[in-house]
Amino acid sequence: MRARYGVPLKVTAVGAAVGAAGLAYAAGFEARSFRLRRVTVPVLPHGSRPLRVLQVSDIHMVCGQRKKRAWLQSLAGLRPDFVVNTGDNLSDPDAVPEVLDALGPLMEFPGVYVFGSNDYYGPKLRNPARYLLEKVQGKHGLNGNAPAVGVVHNPWEPMRDAFDEAGWLDLSNTRGRLKLEGMELAFTGLDDPHIKRDRYAEVQGGPETGADLSIGVVHAPYLRSLDAFTADGYPLILAGHTHGGQLCIPFYGALVTNCDLDTDRVKGLSSHTVGDQRAYLHVSAGCGTNRYTPVRFACPPEATLLTLVAKG
Repeated sequence: MRARYGVPLKVTAVGAAVGAAGLAYAAGFEARSFRLRRVTVPVLPHGSRPLRVLQVSDIHMVCGQRKKRAWLQSLAGLRPDFVVNTGDNLSDPDAVPEVLDALGPLMEFPGVYVFGSNDYYGPKLRNPARYLLEKVQGKHGLNGNAPAVGVVHNPWEPMRDAFDEAGWLDLSNTRGRLKLEGMELAFTGLDDPHIKRDRYAEVQGGPETGADLSIGVVHAPYLRSLDAFTADGYPLILAGHTHGGQLCIPFYGALVTNCDLDTDRVKGLSSHTVGDQRAYLHVSAGCGTNRYTPVRFACPPEATLLTLVAKG
């Protein structure tokens, strides 16, 4: 009996050890191995000086995450021209003060923001395999699924008020402008498509006359939003939500995006085309995770410094 079952037991033990080591790495190291992505985007008029844009997204703050708070605070040392926050700041209803503490130094700079579903509602414990199942079924968020019931409502209003008081522009289904040393930037934003709060009909019409650059901003990069921005002629769209796939396969990439965007564009700079219109698309992999799945693998947490330069 010992000879018959000895090898399988050893294989099981080795497999369990490898799995435990992988989980320890994903939760204990990579989920807190914060990185800065740098990209250059040629979208400004000829002769314009470069603009440095810091995009932060999917912070998913939980009380007590001191390393994440310190890292976010340190990003102010980049001295960006402006900040874009693409939502999902919370993963704990008590963490609003810690979000504001983390972003405090960045709120000294001009900025804009949209919210994501986790700013409005607390996370729920889910089997990660459901993301794969929903991908196969074409269901994402409330887009194809039944409305959420029994959810925790986060206290997002104090966070909104603090952002507004700092001068950041709320782009929830609205437009706004920033003037930066002789340049005028126009923004068009949407509330989160993942929970069907987007209302593009209220902001349609394309880039604003007189602006040096118009940018589309949305939390979740659903194709309907990307199509609308691109068809209207926006040269740049900024989004978050995907976590870069969060649990990726080395040398292969993401398995899911948690929306209907393809996995080839799950993070970083790419493009989106509708007819003869083409826009640059930047999707942030974000710097946090749902509090119930605090792991990342082959997808470190990040923020992005985009340098906008003149078109070639």
